[in-house]
Amino acid sequence: MQPVIDFLWNLGPWGWLILAAVMLLLETIIPGLHFIWFGVAAAILGAVLFVVPMPWAAQVFAFAVLSVFVILFARRYWSSQTLKTDAPDLNERGLQYVGRMVTVVEPITRGRGKVKVGDTVWTAQGPDLAEGAQAKVTGVNGTVLIVGAV
Repeated sequence: MQPVIDFLWNLGPWGWLILAAVMLLLETIIPGLHFIWFGVAAAILGAVLFVVPMPWAAQVFAFAVLSVFVILFARRYWSSQTLKTDAPDLNERGLQYVGRMVTVVEPITRGRGKVKVGDTVWTAQGPDLAEGAQAKVTGVNGTVLIVGAV
């Protein structure tokens, strides 16, 4: 086992470039875990080590610092790149019903009941209303429509 460890420690910049490739591969296999930013930091460190050799402890410290800077840079750059869309509630179906008139299909008692929106029945929260009454959707709480009396 010791020869393998010695081999890995003596890779120098190539070890960091291999680590970068592994991180980028992991990002493609397991997306969303942000391996890409650590891969970018490892690639930068590998490129720097071709020019400026460092002891392994300094390499690990430089990798940690580079990782933080790359993540902060990425968050700053991509957070300002939010897309403006003509349908901001596309994936939040309940928000699409705010302001719409609905019919109570199961009486709302003690704040809970059911309303019909189009051909779908939703759980509703609001003032006590009898079956068949009209209500207006005023908000959404998860998958529960918040309604008010008309």
